[in-house]
Amino acid sequence: MHRGTQHPDRSSTRMGLAGVGDEANAALCPQPPFEVELSEIIMVKNEVNYALNNLSSWMKDEGVDKSLVTQLDRAFIRKEPYGVVLIIGPWNYPLQLILVPLVGAIAAGNCVIIKPSEISSSTEKLLAETLPSYLDKDCFAVVTGGPAEMTKLLENKFDYIFFTGSPQVGKIVMAAAAKHLTPLTLELGGKNPCYVADESNLQNVANRLVWGRCFNAGQTCIAPDYVLCSAETQEKLLPALHHAITQFFGPEPRESPDFARIISDKQFQRIRALLGSGRVAIGGQTDERERYIAPTVLADVQPSEPAMQEEIFGPVLPIVTVPNVDEAIAFINSRERPLAVYVFASDSKLVRRVLERTSSGGFGANDPIMQMTLISLPFGGIGNSGLGSYHGKFSFDTFSHHRACLLRSMGLEPMNSLRYPPYSEHKMGLVLSIFRIKRTGTCTLL
Repeated sequence: MHRGTQHPDRSSTRMGLAGVGDEANAALCPQPPFEVELSEIIMVKNEVNYALNNLSSWMKDEGVDKSLVTQLDRAFIRKEPYGVVLIIGPWNYPLQLILVPLVGAIAAGNCVIIKPSEISSSTEKLLAETLPSYLDKDCFAVVTGGPAEMTKLLENKFDYIFFTGSPQVGKIVMAAAAKHLTPLTLELGGKNPCYVADESNLQNVANRLVWGRCFNAGQTCIAPDYVLCSAETQEKLLPALHHAITQFFGPEPRESPDFARIISDKQFQRIRALLGSGRVAIGGQTDERERYIAPTVLADVQPSEPAMQEEIFGPVLPIVTVPNVDEAIAFINSRERPLAVYVFASDSKLVRRVLERTSSGGFGANDPIMQMTLISLPFGGIGNSGLGSYHGKFSFDTFSHHRACLLRSMGLEPMNSLRYPPYSEHKMGLVLSIFRIKRTGTCTLL
């Protein structure tokens, strides 16, 4: 990988589980190893291998179309590193959401400072101690600590900032970047809606919803955050959801080794307070000592209730009833644009209708979360859910300055003289004729 401009100065270990808090609580709130491998280890390995497989082509100058006047010249886009990049990661997937952007930043030739979340302190320690064994210490550094260290870090001028976290903290990071006119990417969250059509295979829907909502105990930014469906579909969906929860985690999910715990006491108390919305149709059990919240479904939730005012980030799924797909679309469009919109429907026309009439960072039909596993798709939000995208080549492009280059010869001065004063109508006509782009076809908006 090519090295960026110099500025002055895996092991599959289980102690660094995603979602683990401080070491004293590591045994209390693990994420299942299966989920760690799927969401953390393989995602990072795939990113590394994909970059190594394709970097030689990504780095090449990219030729562009030329005008008549530049036909004998060389015009291209050169991908250059920004310089020193700051990557700030969250606690819910503390390996993936630090290392995947790190791969893109280094592949693009930058030097990188990473700031893992202090909340997932075991993984923070793991990164600080392990990365120096694998990476050139001249091109990266790890900064540990909490809000005070983060505040001091953001006072410095960086060439690019990449932040993953909440919209509230994203605003703080963006304000700090603005002081130095630093470009940035914001990977934020939001309330991802999931519309379930009446004619859907409801058991398949339930299986996929429960998996997407309960993976890492719901502490996933692209998990389905709430369901929109008709009142009739809600009543049919509830037993299917109950069946899926029992099939996945047994009659007592607290005893299942495949169900994670909430990261911290603060997050536990916040999620528990949301259980008063609507009616608890499934689950609702909690244990503060274990930071356990059962897989829970809230039925008949009103849009004004607490569970619909913030991203849940826990194993709680509210259902809001709407009479039809048009009302669902109107509901989605009345709120901030989410990181993902999901729709479950057997009718492909209905799926396309939701796709075409809503806006979101990503879109998934008949399955949640899986769109982010495809490295050829960009991952990112829009509006309140984020700014910019990454994964695969999109990571390389995010961390590269695309420099416009035109290499001209010193000859052909008679042609160049057409643009020099003194000006005339004749010169203007000739110059316009060689610069003009002619329309060759029609554009029909359907």
